[in-house]
Amino acid sequence: MTEPPRPPGAGDPGAQPPGGTPPSAPYGSSANEPPTAPLSGAAGGPGYPPPGGYPPPGGYPPPGGYPQPGGYASNEDKTWALVAHFGGAAGMFLGGAVLGWVAPLIALLARGNQSPAVRAHAVAALNFQLLWSIIGLVGWVLVCAVIGFIPVGAAYLMGIIFGIVAGLKANEGQLYRYPASVSMIK
Repeated sequence: MTEPPRPPGAGDPGAQPPGGTPPSAPYGSSANEPPTAPLSGAAGGPGYPPPGGYPPPGGYPPPGGYPQPGGYASNEDKTWALVAHFGGAAGMFLGGAVLGWVAPLIALLARGNQSPAVRAHAVAALNFQLLWSIIGLVGWVLVCAVIGFIPVGAAYLMGIIFGIVAGLKANEGQLYRYPASVSMIK
């Protein structure tokens, strides 16, 4: 196979041209201008992303991070609100429809006096889960009469489904109003 003809003055393929002239600058700029964008890994100037990536969708977060949704003073408050709701659903699932009240009570005792938002979420979850745990307990007593499976099943489903829905709303920063709940704890 033959090599295509070279232009005049072009010697070996790897040889430098005589006189040591520097490589030409990109189209539209002169050889004396600095490059317009930083090189890979170099610190960027104003308007350039930091080394290693681009900004997240929506831009960079404000100084101090993103604000918490809906009145949570800290991430810890949000965590305890989620513990109250999702923990109630987990308690109903793992405790056979009678232990849904445990996690909301723990959240209320651990953080309820320090944060009004956590207290509101924990009290709402505790009132709902306590009512349906009592219904589940009565259902387990009535299982001997075969009719008990109906209240146990209802308590099981209500505690799990509405506990998850309330947890999703709490994650968005909203206080969920449980259906079929009574206000035993204020």
